[in-house]
Amino acid sequence: MTDGRTARSAEERNSFLRLPRSHRVTLQQEIVGNAMQMAVVNLSPGQTVYCEAGKFLFKTVNVTMETRLGGPSGGTSGGPAGGSGGQPQGGSSGGGMGGMLRQAMGTAMQVGQRALAGESLAFQYFTAQGGEGTVGFAGVLPGEMRALELDGTRAWFAEKDAFVAAESTVGFGIAFQGGRTGMKGGEGFVLEKFTGRGTVIIAGAGNFIDLDPADFGGRIEVDTGCVVAFEEGIRYGVQRVGGLNRQGVMNAVFGGEGLSLATLEGSGRVILQSLTIESLANALRKAQGGDKQGPTGGLFSTNAG
Repeated sequence: MTDGRTARSAEERNSFLRLPRSHRVTLQQEIVGNAMQMAVVNLSPGQTVYCEAGKFLFKTVNVTMETRLGGPSGGTSGGPAGGSGGQPQGGSSGGGMGGMLRQAMGTAMQVGQRALAGESLAFQYFTAQGGEGTVGFAGVLPGEMRALELDGTRAWFAEKDAFVAAESTVGFGIAFQGGRTGMKGGEGFVLEKFTGRGTVIIAGAGNFIDLDPADFGGRIEVDTGCVVAFEEGIRYGVQRVGGLNRQGVMNAVFGGEGLSLATLEGSGRVILQSLTIESLANALRKAQGGDKQGPTGGLFSTNAG
């Protein structure tokens, strides 16, 4: 009798974690919370989701956790919704020593790219065993999260550190935006690239707004730190704020935007955030009395101590 009551009590306590099943998405998830959101993911038996190290919150006991250096390479169409889809590092791509060597070289290249980009070197993989399982993830800054559905036809690009978690059928890669763009754009130098088919969850700071440059004449200009993610087909670039004249100098020195703006052109979905990491860091330094920035917006600021 006691065991029965205990089982029912546990079932009632965990009922809020059970998300309604839908055939329209491949990963059953729900974004919960307000100022600091988290993603609660329901896994079907055998289904795998992976996250960047440091983004995991909790899991049910039947969900296994494994940490690996390599990540999915993408390009897999995946099985039916609810299946495990492509394997994160499944099998060698040819068998024997040659296949093992190719797999090892691929993992080394992924780790090298992530090291150059300043990203976490490891991924954590979660797989439901013997029934449905639940896993929770979160970002690292106060702000929103968003679940993006990839259908295999368009990739998505996101700012560095935006990635939270994804199905094993979604590939994760690093995209470098070239020397000139990166040198001028700061945050835009390194982008995360998601390919394949399935659900990927991203996070940003502050609140999100979705825009399409096509609704604004085909081009928008954005603070480089406000870009969270955009679809493949959007042309990303960086331009100097104003010309080398009096007004251009005033914009750069007193406008608080620095010397560059990001440009987004074309037609497609763009996600922007209302809070930049730089502005958050400046606010924290100012609150601690360590930022002696004057009216120049931080361009000539000095840190005490």
